[in-house]
Amino acid sequence: MIRAAVLTVCGRPPTVTSRPVPIAGAGQVPIAVTAAPITPLDVLCASGTSYFGTPALPYVPGVQGVGHRPDGTPVWFATSAGMRPGDGSMAAAVAVPESDVVAVPTDVPLPALAALGLSAVAAHSALTRTGALTFGEQVLVLGAGGVVGQAAIQLALLCGARRVIAVARSSAARSRARELGAAAAVPYLPGDSPETLVARLRDAADGPVDLVLDPVFGVPAAAALQVLRPGGRLVNLGGSAAPTAVFDSATLRSGSLRILGYTNNALTVEERAESVVAVATHAAAGELSVSHEVVPFEQAADAWARQAGGIARGRIVLTL
Repeated sequence: MIRAAVLTVCGRPPTVTSRPVPIAGAGQVPIAVTAAPITPLDVLCASGTSYFGTPALPYVPGVQGVGHRPDGTPVWFATSAGMRPGDGSMAAAVAVPESDVVAVPTDVPLPALAALGLSAVAAHSALTRTGALTFGEQVLVLGAGGVVGQAAIQLALLCGARRVIAVARSSAARSRARELGAAAAVPYLPGDSPETLVARLRDAADGPVDLVLDPVFGVPAAAALQVLRPGGRLVNLGGSAAPTAVFDSATLRSGSLRILGYTNNALTVEERAESVVAVATHAAAGELSVSHEVVPFEQAADAWARQAGGIARGRIVLTL
């Protein structure tokens, strides 16, 4: 038997209990789990209200994690827990398809990599693949206080951006953005209109912006479009500020602007692995990190409640 966090009722935290050791089937890899993050997708799936439907109960949540193969190789791995029947990463051991396992550098701090995870993969791929970031461009990162935003600030600079402007609601998030390398950190305040935010963005920018990474949409996205250079790109990968944004045809047409949608679900297995390795390599070199809290596995229920309630200090990572 192994320790596992098991969800028995949708909408409630999982509880730590015993579970049979998973047996790897054909094409699967047994992994000893070192750490597993509690992500928004985990909480959404466990709520029973996601577009994947009500999960088959009971199950072990956790759509990603880090650990070691039987030969000791450190790995990042993904699961479909909560989206399809089966157990996830919040257990001492898992068995997952070979295609969902990525070997990472031996010197990468695994809990830090767990905190970065698919959020950093999204930031990396949205910047480099969808956004086609090129050397010397000025990048605007909206929602800079979140895990995606924090990763995007650092990855944009690591991938050749000459300058990054961050937008965040809280003063703490803006201070953190500057610590991570943002040349300017612009507040997005309650009641802001696009016009108000545009004025702040223009003051902070060193000329027109080339690329916007947007995990929030709403007013920030509408404002960001107005500071893009002709032919500039906005890559949207979320709607945490609002599900809709109001902008006019003239803004798009006069600047020949491009609005691009991004989702990790569109990545091939090879593309995802490339981004995981890039993220892990930067983390191993001490060049990439996000705010996170490491919590012992026995405190999984309390940690889950805090993460779901939005009162955690960054991404919570459970360690086994």
